Amino acid sequence: MHHRTPAATVGVVGGGQLGRMMGEAAGPLGVEVVVSDPTPDCPAAPVVRDQVVGGFDDEGTIRELAERADVLTFEIELADPDVMARVSEATGTPVHPDPDTLRTIQDKLVQNRALADASVPVPEFRRVDTPADLRAAGEALGWPLMLKAREGGYDGRGNRPVEGPDGVEAALEAIGGAALAEELIDFEREVAIMGVVGDGGRRVYPVTETIHREEILRESVTPARTDGAVRSRARAVAFDVLELLEGRGVYGIELFETREGEILVNEIAPRPHNSGHWTIEGTVCSQFEQHLRAVLGWPLGGTELRSPAVTANLLGDVADPGPVELSGSEAILEADAASLHWYGKREARPLRKMGHVTLAGDVDADDEDGREALLSWARELVDATTFA
Repeated sequence: MHHRTPAATVGVVGGGQLGRMMGEAAGPLGVEVVVSDPTPDCPAAPVVRDQVVGGFDDEGTIRELAERADVLTFEIELADPDVMARVSEATGTPVHPDPDTLRTIQDKLVQNRALADASVPVPEFRRVDTPADLRAAGEALGWPLMLKAREGGYDGRGNRPVEGPDGVEAALEAIGGAALAEELIDFEREVAIMGVVGDGGRRVYPVTETIHREEILRESVTPARTDGAVRSRARAVAFDVLELLEGRGVYGIELFETREGEILVNEIAPRPHNSGHWTIEGTVCSQFEQHLRAVLGWPLGGTELRSPAVTANLLGDVADPGPVELSGSEAILEADAASLHWYGKREARPLRKMGHVTLAGDVDADDEDGREALLSWARELVDATTFA
């Protein structure tokens, strides 16, 4: 296929940090990005061609975006699949990944059913609409269990462990809507794989280990500190997941590694993902460049590991939301192995992702101590920063 360069404009619903990093990846390719976001001068705005200001589900906004783009994509699950499908029909601008994929993934119950029906391993789960449903789920799956909001939960928001029958009403009230119960997995570690579906097939990136506290991703370590058999199993599961998804693009596939070395799917994101930020420094083609190539139907880029990499998130540590500056970043900038990514968000909130640091180290991919040292170093660099 013949490609002219510069050849394309990609319209992205959402202009947060993922849209910003897509804009950064688009420049070298000669691709232009236009984003839509309800927040004027959103984080992506400084690095993209233009922003259309409007809601994620506002038809006029999405239509204006589609009319200016060769293909539409999204960096946030709050994008409305029905609106995007209608706009695509009206304007002839394709949407990738397919709105049907977004519909499936937006509802955790639908997502788990689709996976289970395809024999992809997932935790045992039950639909929960009432306190009686949740009590029955506890009897069937065992206490404690994990209660998840079916819609709107991301980054661990909308997940709540329930210790026993006494906690049922409070948990359902906190979730505040349709839910599902999952068996609580006693996992050895959480891992993730960024996968991509393109015109020329499917590829996966190396297995990443993801470290969460308070349900928020703190650090990632690539390659994951697990054995080769587990990594192979994770890759096989990731390819099975990609088979199920309609439409081109990058997908973040979050997995549990159980104590027995089994792999279960936790969640899928139909977009680049925090657990893939290491790919900017750690691989030939970052997840952001890969997503642009995929949605445009261009040849996919290489997913091979260039060097082991550790990322650590810079999270808002302020008590009150407000405008902030990052102080203490000198040590990050002075460290030869470190790359600083600042997202340009107007205000910090507790646990809000404000940026990240990646250490791409000169360590051997099989050297677990080397990755351990990189992780400690990344934590030190992040701990030395404050928001003021």
